[in-house]
Amino acid sequence: MGPHPAVAAIRLAVRRVLHDVLTEHRTRTTGRDDEPPLVLVACSGGADSMALASALAFESRKLAVRAGGITVDHGLQDGSDLRATEVAGRMAALGLDPVEAVAVTVGRASMVGAHGASYAGGERRVGPEAAARDARYAALDAAAERHGAAAVLLGHTRDDQAETVLLGLARGSGIRSLSGMAAVSGAARRYRRPFLELDRQTVRKACVAQELAVWDDPHNADPAYTRSRLRHEGLPALEKALGKGVVEALARTAQLSRDDADALDSWAADAEASVRDETGRLECAKLFGLPPAVRRRILRRAVIAEGAPAGSLFARHIEEVDRLITGWRGQGAINLPGRVEARRQGGRLVIRQG
Repeated sequence: MGPHPAVAAIRLAVRRVLHDVLTEHRTRTTGRDDEPPLVLVACSGGADSMALASALAFESRKLAVRAGGITVDHGLQDGSDLRATEVAGRMAALGLDPVEAVAVTVGRASMVGAHGASYAGGERRVGPEAAARDARYAALDAAAERHGAAAVLLGHTRDDQAETVLLGLARGSGIRSLSGMAAVSGAARRYRRPFLELDRQTVRKACVAQELAVWDDPHNADPAYTRSRLRHEGLPALEKALGKGVVEALARTAQLSRDDADALDSWAADAEASVRDETGRLECAKLFGLPPAVRRRILRRAVIAEGAPAGSLFARHIEEVDRLITGWRGQGAINLPGRVEARRQGGRLVIRQG
């Protein structure tokens, strides 16, 4: 008799990712007798990440992959250090090695870093959700570097993807924010999300079938947090009004949006050289002739290249810069995040540090 269907589903999802990691590792190390790649799982002790840890431990034994785990103690709840130690013990019991519990400091409001909703630069302060996420990713990056990991697995599910799409829609920040979380992201394709095509219920069933102890973070049910309200109030209300299948539709929208956004990004990258003069400055007349979606991507790239923090640069900023091209009336410079300014001079768009 084979494993429970839910267990088989999570193992298959992880197996596919491990095969990808192995293929990439062999491509990079052709002709060298390197040891098998190390894959880490980021584990909070919740159902999603415990299921992921169990699947990684099981599949790694059948492949030329070393498997380890990292749990991050955010220090936001009493006893979090003891819980992190307990989670590390559970991962070790699954056969993962190395296993590490890492403590981080999270302020109640802080400047967001490279994996959050906005970036450093002094333009925006954020609350504990984004600050905790940034601290967590910084710790995972450091752990991956410290252990020489080829990849870090994250337990985001299709339900998480649906929530991310709705949050992006609420911000009104364009097709890229509707594309949700990528299956592969980060520097050197570090982060992998095997469960993006699995629903949260399947993952939880896999934990029950394997009798895995899990910890339900009370923050996930706290209405003080936007994602928690969306999860327990917003999505159920949508499903009540629109019928079942909302989560699947939103996840499908994320993938379609990502495909479109990637294509537009590629178009903009190819077109950028054609709208610059011999000195490298952007020519307004040539920019005006491009489709708006392509032109705005070129403008965004140019502003970031001059030092504007990417996560602090919103659609309204790019729209103001775009008006220097499409609605020119002699207006003055546009002040942008990171003390960058954009102005039109002699038919050229000049973007520089102010």
